[in-house]
Amino acid sequence: MRRSSRATSFNDLVEQKKEAVHPAAAIPGDGAVRTGRGGPGQWRWPALAMFTVGYGANQFVPLLAVYRRDLGLSDAAATAVFGVYALGLVPGFLIGGPASDRHGRRRIMIASAALSLLATAVLITGHWGVAGLYAGRLLTGVVSGTAFTVGTAWVKELSGGSVGTAARRSALALTAGFGVGPLVAGPLAEWAPFPTVLPYLLHLVLAGVALALLPRAAETRPAGSSGSGRPRIIPQAARSGRFPRIVAPMAPWVFGSVTIVFTTLPAHGVQALPRLGVAFPGLLAAFALAAGLGGQRAGQRLHQASAARGDVRGPAIGLAVIVVGYLAAALATARPGLLTVLAAALILGSGYGVCLVVGLREVERLAAPAELGGLIALYYSLAYLGLAIPYLLALAAPHLGYPAALVVAAAAAAVTLVAVLVQGHRTPAR
Repeated sequence: MRRSSRATSFNDLVEQKKEAVHPAAAIPGDGAVRTGRGGPGQWRWPALAMFTVGYGANQFVPLLAVYRRDLGLSDAAATAVFGVYALGLVPGFLIGGPASDRHGRRRIMIASAALSLLATAVLITGHWGVAGLYAGRLLTGVVSGTAFTVGTAWVKELSGGSVGTAARRSALALTAGFGVGPLVAGPLAEWAPFPTVLPYLLHLVLAGVALALLPRAAETRPAGSSGSGRPRIIPQAARSGRFPRIVAPMAPWVFGSVTIVFTTLPAHGVQALPRLGVAFPGLLAAFALAAGLGGQRAGQRLHQASAARGDVRGPAIGLAVIVVGYLAAALATARPGLLTVLAAALILGSGYGVCLVVGLREVERLAAPAELGGLIALYYSLAYLGLAIPYLLALAAPHLGYPAALVVAAAAAAVTLVAVLVQGHRTPAR
């Protein structure tokens, strides 16, 4: 008995030391919450959830062409259905990020992934009327705002201390979901039966798998770990320095660039393609987002150079690419053709990728741990303001024409570029 007691005591001591060094290594029992950074690769589960939510958000791009035809939607109405998603993003961002800072990443992320299933189910009802599309897109926005914010923070915390790795992983998950969604939904909508039902059913299966795998990831911010005070609506890091002067002005052009490829260019930048039909918007979106992946790699290198020099090279180059992209889009709408529209999509997608990852890297660097979710939420909120740009273009086009309206947008992006360059000289690197 005495020998057994000593062995037990020694084993307990070893386990205690293991937990002290690697607190996430212990596997909890029933009902326990796994906390800490977790084992290697656990970032994949929240990244997969981000992928499926992005997939669900952008599978709507080629389907919009079907709804235009079947429901007789005008340009403004179609853009409004696409853009009502942005209204749902607002509560998702404002509530999701700070709530996960306060109550834990996993709990909020699982709820968001479950709500994604409901949003897709509501979109299926759009087959019978536009009300289902508005409701489904609005709910999809709420889901996206929460999942992108919480998922980005969770991936960052599960990725450890490798500089830039988390931003790259989050941007990759987001962009891959945005790209694969329309790439799959487009051909299904064009050639498969039940074009406004089957793509959604596929997403329901994918989202269900992601939801089932999410509990495998360790909780990195247990409830109450951010303190007992009320979370700030505007995080401290957003009140001065680089965020309001450099990151915030750049942010709306992140999605204000690539969204043009989803909405304006398929309808006005290319002549009819009978063999592709409604599959073309999905293929075009996937092409632009593939360019965005290349832009993210460039953005990663640009941010490293900017951080070393203390300048604004990354945001400035990203905005310059977007200015050129808008001018290319103006040319594509003035002279519709496959080559001009592909060139515009390539440039706008690249600019999106650079600006997205540069902004995320800045947020990672500026945010205190207790406000990471809140600052990410604010960044995405500003980035998604760019969804209003296609709607403003649709309103201006009857008076100016799309080429002139896009030139005006390019001028606005150029003004932002100048402002960022000026502020960069006045703002310290940290």
